[in-house]
Order: sequence, then structure tokens, then C-alpha cells
Amino acid sequence: MTTSVPAARRVLVTGASGLIGSALVPALGRAGWDVWRVVRRAPASERDVAWNPTTATLAPLPQPLAAVVNLAGEPIATRWTASRRRRVLESRVGLTRALSSALAALAAPPAVLVSGSAVGWYGDRGDEILDEASGPGGGFLAEVARAWEDATAAACGRMRVAIARFGVVLAPSGGALEPLARLTRFGVGGPLGSGRQWMPWIALDDAVSALLHVIDRDALAGPVNVVAPEAVRQQDLARALGRVLHRPSLVPTPRWALRVALGAMADGMLLGSQRVVPRRLVDSGFRFRLADLDQALRAVLAPEHAA
Repeated sequence: MTTSVPAARRVLVTGASGLIGSALVPALGRAGWDVWRVVRRAPASERDVAWNPTTATLAPLPQPLAAVVNLAGEPIATRWTASRRRRVLESRVGLTRALSSALAALAAPPAVLVSGSAVGWYGDRGDEILDEASGPGGGFLAEVARAWEDATAAACGRMRVAIARFGVVLAPSGGALEPLARLTRFGVGGPLGSGRQWMPWIALDDAVSALLHVIDRDALAGPVNVVAPEAVRQQDLARALGRVLHRPSLVPTPRWALRVALGAMADGMLLGSQRVVPRRLVDSGFRFRLADLDQALRAVLAPEHAA
């Protein structure tokens, strides 16, 4: 499959309709990229590449390609039943493995594959400061992240592979912020559990800018933490949401209540502590636009009042 578009400007994106992908695609377009998408439905345009998760088959890729951004994966912010765990894992690993093998088999592979992952790779680590040199942790999210990252193995050696380990992405809708903001608007958005667990976060606009930065920086291979410079404790996020939304945020939700309501997902996503820092992004010269939590929340939730 070929077209006349120069290879220097063609990029393939998986997960293009997801929380990050839906913001990344127009940003790539504004930057002059010719964006192609991997889709699970019947292709709607010549720039759609079909992926069949049932048969684990990927349609032929456009050639030549300059870059690939792999963000596909089912949402994890729901109760983790056995079937949900399986879908969360398979939706990430199956496509990543098939994509990496297809890219490695190209006569002229792209210069870079940026593949998604998450700070869940580090597990629950308390107050330990975690950068890209830190070792892996335990738990379901760590297992998923390790398998997701390992699925890029076929592409390694054939192109630069960067692993984007995302923290909690603050976006106007979707993701972890939406239910927290809803609770805060109802006046019950206090700390979760003790509230002292560290929560690495990043505003959606900065997450997208970070991906563009990683694509353009030849030195960025391997893991890259896509988080704001300062992680915050969950109780500080609750208080900041209260300030931005002008609602009280004092009454905590006990650990037991979260576990009853959400099962293992409560420990994995809400009560675990990860004090992650973006060392490689900072060292490579990336500049955050929304590094202050209050400023980021205003920009996301109340843009008319953002500074």
C-alpha cells in the first residue's frame, strides 16, 4: 500500500479514538503530519488500517512510514472482573505484538515507534521517588505494563522504540478525572483512603506535546515517564479540585468503601502510591505548559477561568 505522501510526514496511530489519541491526531495534523489510523471496525477511508482482535490479524501497513504511535487498549477504570482483566491485557499486548512484528518486517521500517504504557509498571512504592531507572513493581497493573512493553520486542533493533509511561491524564471528559470531578461537584470529593498516596498526573495538552517531543528526539529510546514534574498526594488533588470547582472536598472515602464498590481496582488505581518523576523528558529539554496542578485543573475543567 503506497501513496505519494513523503515518508517524512506519514505517521500511523493506534488508539486514535481514545482519551489521548483523540487529542493527538489533530495535533499531528496541525504539525503537518499525514495521519493514518489503525481501526477495529471496517475501514472508513483509505487512511484506515484494519485490526481484527479476534483473529489477531493486521491489514498491510502504509509504506513508507516515518513514525508510529501505539496507544490502543481497553479502559481500565472499571471493576476488574476476570473477563475485564483478560480484555485489558489482550487489547494491549495482542495489537502491540502484531504491530511490532509487521513494522519489523518492512523493508524500510519507520524511524520510531512510540508505544504506550503506564506508571503502573512501578507498582505501589510508597514515598520512593521513581524515575526511568527504577525497577518494576508488582500487582495487576504492573503485570499488564510489563507485558505491554515486552510486546514491542520484535521492533527493537529495527527502529527506535520509546515507551511512554503515562500517569493520570487530566482531561475534560473521560479518564480518571471525570468521576473525581463529578463527586466533587456533588460535595463528596474528599480524599480517597488516607489520601497520602502519591498520584503522578499530567494535563492532556502536555501529554500530547510530550508525545510530539518524543517523536522528534532521536535520543529518547526506552522508557519515558509522561508525568508532570511534581507528583501530588491524592488528598492534594482532592483539595485542588475543590478549589477549582468551588466545592467542599474534606470528607474522606474509607478504604473499605472503595474496596467494596470497586474491588481490586481500588487498590490498583486509587490507593496505590507512585511518586514518579519525568527525568528523561526534563533532561531532553521538554517544557511543560501546565506544570502547576491548580493551573492544569482550571485549564481542563474551567478554561474560562484559566490563567
